[in-house]
Amino acid sequence: MEELIQIDHELLIYLNQLGNVYFDGFWLFITKQFNWLPYFAFIFYLIKRQLTWREFSFLILFLALLIFATDQISNFSKNTTLRLRPCHDPLIQNQLRPLICGGKYSFFSGHASNSMATTMFTFLLLKHKSKWFLIMFSFPLIFAYSRIYLGLHYPSDVIVGWLFGGLMGFLFYLVYKRVILKKPLN
Repeated sequence: MEELIQIDHELLIYLNQLGNVYFDGFWLFITKQFNWLPYFAFIFYLIKRQLTWREFSFLILFLALLIFATDQISNFSKNTTLRLRPCHDPLIQNQLRPLICGGKYSFFSGHASNSMATTMFTFLLLKHKSKWFLIMFSFPLIFAYSRIYLGLHYPSDVIVGWLFGGLMGFLFYLVYKRVILKKPLN
């Protein structure tokens, strides 16, 4: 386990050190959810074109529940594992390029898990309507990488966040399919 932690530290330091002042503003912009509102509006527009108002309303409800559940489990994990964020970790904080620093704990990334959960859920619902919905997966990849670039999360925080978010999105899709669409689970 110590070896994996060491690799995680070294990979974070390496990726964080790749950054430079010319790109810092871009990644600071990317990491804020508010700045993604035009993207979300566009995705919602594309989704709404594919669904009835009833289906769209249930989709919004399920997305809200999904974000709430994923976020709360992520916070529970952070407060249970008590893994310090890299910017608070005395072992490596002096080796990072300090840009911003968030809360005290980091495992696992709420940004990564929420973005992947919502993307997985909407993709599974709409994948049969258009091949273009696959491009939605660029959002959680870029969004979560910003957390590594800024030194807010270790790569393992992001990877576990993606895996957990993907699982949550899949589970909520199964419930949505069974309860709302009234389709049997295969």
